[in-house]
Amino acid sequence: MITGTGGGPAKDWSAFQFEIYLNGLTGAVPRLPTDLTRLEEMVARRLGPGPTAYVAGSAGSGTTERANRAALDRWQILPRMLRDVHKRDLTVDVLGRRLPAPLALGPVGVLSILHPDAEIAAVRAAAAQGVPFVASSAASTTLEQIAEAAGDGERWFQLYWPKDREVTLSFLARAKAAGYTALVVTLDTWLLAWRPRDLDQAYLPFLRGVGTANYFADPAFRAGLTKPVEEDLNAAVLHFVQMFADPSKTWDDLAFLRDNWDGPIVLKGILHPDDARRAADGGMDGVIVSNHGGRQVNGSIGAADALPRVVDAVGEQIDVLFDSGIRTGDDIFKALALGARAVLLGRPYAYGLALDGQAGVEHVIRALLAEFELTLALSGYSAPGQLTSEALVDAAR
Repeated sequence: MITGTGGGPAKDWSAFQFEIYLNGLTGAVPRLPTDLTRLEEMVARRLGPGPTAYVAGSAGSGTTERANRAALDRWQILPRMLRDVHKRDLTVDVLGRRLPAPLALGPVGVLSILHPDAEIAAVRAAAAQGVPFVASSAASTTLEQIAEAAGDGERWFQLYWPKDREVTLSFLARAKAAGYTALVVTLDTWLLAWRPRDLDQAYLPFLRGVGTANYFADPAFRAGLTKPVEEDLNAAVLHFVQMFADPSKTWDDLAFLRDNWDGPIVLKGILHPDDARRAADGGMDGVIVSNHGGRQVNGSIGAADALPRVVDAVGEQIDVLFDSGIRTGDDIFKALALGARAVLLGRPYAYGLALDGQAGVEHVIRALLAEFELTLALSGYSAPGQLTSEALVDAAR
């Protein structure tokens, strides 16, 4: 039996398991693997080397991506027996919103290189399953089009903070008007890292005007052009490159965002506990412990190794979310037990999109949350809020 904390029914994510088995009585099997770690290999066979490398690739030799996996894998779950888990509820409160599960689809740019339906398919999948969708500044589709496709679905807007203040203000105003409830500010991508897989293909979609939809449609951006985008694409791309991010930003600049966004603000890319404290002191509402999935600093600390110290630093002052390395339901279990309130998912949903459009993204969401709920219950817990570090053992000790 599944019950919601507010008295109504909570979603039975684990029912996806029996849906698959029952469909099997007719000979049907899932179109995509239920082991989501297999998706990357399938995408590599399906797509060209440029798009595959752009999504799957990492900074440098990939040590940070491997560190993300090692940081999660070194924690082992310690199941408890004879606990009543027949009533389960995965709902959580994040940034003042009640979510049906501790999961959001994180910001992934230029999704059109994976599937022609791009962000539209992904946000529809998220809305259908009731999980938040974080729309990237670097989307292939405008934030307004994404919002329209989302309908009543929860949506957050991720900001790559431009040099141009007027463009920043325009982005914030557009996101607020389109119903985005939270602002996610990425702090670790003021410069592009050295990414050999992209460099070896000389592949950067932005230089072809892909992933620039929000900018090219923006009135403040277009006001800085001599000719309209449609008449001089190269000049528009150059203008985009020159203003995409500003490495001179400091903590003092956060006041500008706080003054111009009246909803929750979350800083993405936090790994050091002192930075988490500064975020809380600066009036931010949350942080995302993240190393950009290993795409920015080669040799960085694994995100799950940074998570407990960040949680200890801010306590209950602000919400702590997590991304970088989530691939399975037990990964979610571990992140929550280490103190995260929810996790963001990146590459796996992008792979689902590449392989089967909206249906592929929904498959990934449902498979991941079914596995998480079953892992939760089989380990002796019935709600995410019950998880603490006592549910884990550090295998490295």
